[in-house]
Formats: sequence, C-alpha cells, structure tokens
Amino acid sequence: LLWVLQLPHQLHKHKHQQLQPHRKVKKIYHSKIIIMDTKFSKYYEVKVQYQKMQDDGIQKKVTEQYVVEALSFTEAETTITKEMTPYISGEFDVVSEKIASYFEIILSDKSDDDKWFISKVSFITLDEKTAKEKKTSQRFLVQADTSQTALDYTKKLFDRSMTDYTIDAVQETPTIEVFFNSLENPLTGLKQKDNADNTF
Repeated sequence: LLWVLQLPHQLHKHKHQQLQPHRKVKKIYHSKIIIMDTKFSKYYEVKVQYQKMQDDGIQKKVTEQYVVEALSFTEAETTITKEMTPYISGEFDVVSEKIASYFEIILSDKSDDDKWFISKVSFITLDEKTAKEKKTSQRFLVQADTSQTALDYTKKLFDRSMTDYTIDAVQETPTIEVFFNSLENPLTGLKQKDNADNTF
C-alpha cells in the first residue's frame, strides 16, 4: 500500500545542484577494494517541482524525484526542504510523498555510478511443513551507471550469502539523488561539507 500526500508549495532561492550525502554502514570488498556500502532504513520517495533553466536558456517547469531517509512524512518533507532550499531559485513545490518499497540501498563509491535502479530479489526457502520451496521477494535501491552494473552489484551483495536467491528484475528509476539523515562519507567516515562543491 503506497500513501501519497499532497503538500502546499514553498518558496526557495539559489541554484539547484545535486548533493551526495551518505552514511558508512556495511563494506563490500572486491579485489581488496571497497566498491560499495549498504544502508538499511526507512525511505520516502519525494517529488519536487520547480522552474529549471534549460540548455537553450529557457526556463521550464520540471518534476524531479528524490529519496529521503526519514521516519515520517513530516520528517521527509522537512529534510527535502532543508536540502533543496539553497539550490533552487523561484517557486519550489513538494508535490508528493510516498513510502518507498525498499528498506536497503546499495551505494557505490564510483563517480560514474550516477543513476539509481531497483533490483527485485527473490529469496528461496524450504517450507518445513509442506517441504516445498517458498519465494519471498524484496526490493533494493542500487546506485550504478547501467542496469548491468546494478545487477553485478546486487550479485556481489548476495554471492557470499548462504541463502538461495534469484534476481528477477533490474529497472532504472527517475530518482535524482538520495538524502540520508547523516552527511557522513561511506568510505572515510568523515563529515561532508555542506556546500555546492559537494557534488558528483
């Protein structure tokens, strides 16, 4: 069940840019190099609408989707407003919010991984009563550059697991960026600077 909340518009100023806040959680190793982390939490998909300057110099109203780590609709709205306010000029509308269908995000440290994908994974277990296989599906948000890379990252996450699984689908999402409730870098553990240079 997805809840969608319509919210009133708010006014904001300054130029819009993408930020990349993360929190250090679980390290995944490949050839002794850290290539990704994961973050388990509750997330909201939030859509914002504003006037954006196009390449031809004409402003056009656009709607962008962001993912926010939060415990409630109110916290998600507060977070997206705080994060977007310094980087948008003119009228800024939070047009919708809904609870995300995933609870874990696979994060990459590679600069080329600038898109977000949904990986649908089915875990296979044996029902003790019926002795039949049972599938339980779970979705993951994956930071990657292509669907193939997202598939590879998902495989790496579960290859060392003792649980049988299948990856049923990988699909790109319209998500622009993910905002966590910490600005900690996932690889260094250091706080990121909250300024316009903090982009990718």
